[in-house]
Amino acid sequence: MRALVQRVARASVRVDGETVGEIGAGLLVLLGVTHGDGEREALRLAEKVRALRVFPDADGRMNEPLGPRREVLCISQFTLYGDARKGTRPSYVAAAPPDVAAPLYERVCELLDARRGVFGAHMEVELVNDGPVTLLVEVAPQ
Repeated sequence: MRALVQRVARASVRVDGETVGEIGAGLLVLLGVTHGDGEREALRLAEKVRALRVFPDADGRMNEPLGPRREVLCISQFTLYGDARKGTRPSYVAAAPPDVAAPLYERVCELLDARRGVFGAHMEVELVNDGPVTLLVEVAPQ
């Protein structure tokens, strides 16, 4: 399971012109699921994201985790498992099929108490990256 995590001042997601999720200061999580991922990986990834110390402390250093004052917006993103090492057309064979990925995406959203996009939909994601701070967080299937 992979997550591209961005610290944001605000973020929103629209489907068919309608806003389906939005947050103020917090984290935007783009989530990809691969073959072999399950409940264990969802738990580990959510714990890692919640514990990331990417917010400023009293001294201005990135030393604080998400905490209760900040929000999460989570977007399904199978393209995080795209492989473009050969040629210019990425292969997505490493991405889990929708029947596997959808429930795990929903589970991570639940664990993060996240607002969310619509799994499988064409979405417009808008964000103001704060910092900018962007991290790739990955947990391997076990």
